[in-house]
Amino acid sequence: MTQAGHCTFCDIIAGAAEVSVCYEDAHALAFMDIQPVNPGHVLVAPKVHYESLLDLPPETASQLYAVVARLAPIVTKASHAEGMNIIVSSGAAAGQDVYHFHVHLIPRRAGDGFEVPLPFPASPVPPRTALDAMAARIIGAFRDPMR
Repeated sequence: MTQAGHCTFCDIIAGAAEVSVCYEDAHALAFMDIQPVNPGHVLVAPKVHYESLLDLPPETASQLYAVVARLAPIVTKASHAEGMNIIVSSGAAAGQDVYHFHVHLIPRRAGDGFEVPLPFPASPVPPRTALDAMAARIIGAFRDPMR
């Protein structure tokens, strides 16, 4: 929700806003982005409001990913794309601007001008010890009984 408690995606899911739906089931709604990167840019959102990826229950994440996996080849074909970016922006620092979790399916074409440069050219390659230390922190968090 926004600070005022209003969520545009909740309005869309409730049928209170104009939308071009391309998929719907009991748990998810997929619709056309109103400011698409390329033709065929689709958003997939859970019908229940979760602000970010960190709030999303694992079973809802699984249901949404199944929809994304099913839609991606269909959107690719329908939009005559050469590739597909599947993007989640979770939190303001990651560029999230609608605080109802959603997944972007962005059809891509060579030379379309949209950039998601990975590996990020400004990122230094860390020493293996730093990578191993972070991996150990992540493994530890999985095993933490208080998690």
